[in-house]
Amino acid sequence: MSTDPFSDILRFTQAESLVTGGFSASGPWAIAFPPPSSIKFFAVVKGGCWVTIEGEPEPIWFGTGDVGLITAKRRIVLASDLSVPPQDAMAVFSASGKSVVTLGDGSDFAHIGGHVLLDPASGRLLADVLPAWIHVGADSPQATSFRWLLAELVAERRTDQPGTQLASAQLAQLLFIQILRAHLQTSGPMPSGWLRALGDPRIAPAIRLMHADPARAWSLEELAQACAMSRTTFANRFRDTAGTTPLAYLNSWRMHLATRALSDGKIAVAVLAGELGYASESAFSAAFKRAMGESPRAYRIRIREGSVCDSELA
Repeated sequence: MSTDPFSDILRFTQAESLVTGGFSASGPWAIAFPPPSSIKFFAVVKGGCWVTIEGEPEPIWFGTGDVGLITAKRRIVLASDLSVPPQDAMAVFSASGKSVVTLGDGSDFAHIGGHVLLDPASGRLLADVLPAWIHVGADSPQATSFRWLLAELVAERRTDQPGTQLASAQLAQLLFIQILRAHLQTSGPMPSGWLRALGDPRIAPAIRLMHADPARAWSLEELAQACAMSRTTFANRFRDTAGTTPLAYLNSWRMHLATRALSDGKIAVAVLAGELGYASESAFSAAFKRAMGESPRAYRIRIREGSVCDSELA
């Protein structure tokens, strides 16, 4: 098992980043993007622009090297001048027939954007803990990494070298991870949850232990010792930070692992029960039904039937 809970959760949610396009511009301009159906990221690689996010009281200035992440289904407008009436992005890009558009001679500004796709079911684990939007400035501690990634992404978009599609996807994935890291390190107080817990160095050792061996019957005493705290101090800090108790977190992670295994593989329920630390198949089935509202076998059948229907519609 992994000792990197953050990577565990990204793999579990099947987060996949894709660069989908961009534009360059000169003179006065403004483009309105519809509410995204998935997580959207974008970066300013040249110049700067105002970003107006639906529901936010003030526009935000994005300079060269700044990166943004939009998780909420909100309309956003990028503009050189807030007084310019925005063009509809769908019309702009469809009219050109290209994923990269030039407004004017394109000499003043350049933008690159993409999406992060998540598994429709397990993806909620990540989507539900992210804020509506994230802005990481070029002056952040992660600026060096951002500059290199953005330069490489721009270079890949301009080349016809073999493998450029895969290289762009890998670079976009690294950019997404860096955005999340920057959010953990530089954001203000976050709501209780696993993301805030991973950013707390005092309780992170306990979470790493549980992810490294989720089948083990971890005691509160063992987890508290790993964090160099008393049981009471550890239990209170964990609950305040993660929004749940340590053992409830462990049980929840076991259920996440169970749903993935039941969806993806042919592993027998009895074998899965043992791998997740349950004394018997019946004990695991009872725990699963309490958490998911149905038995492991019923869950597997429902998910597989849904997959078959989806493939028939495709």
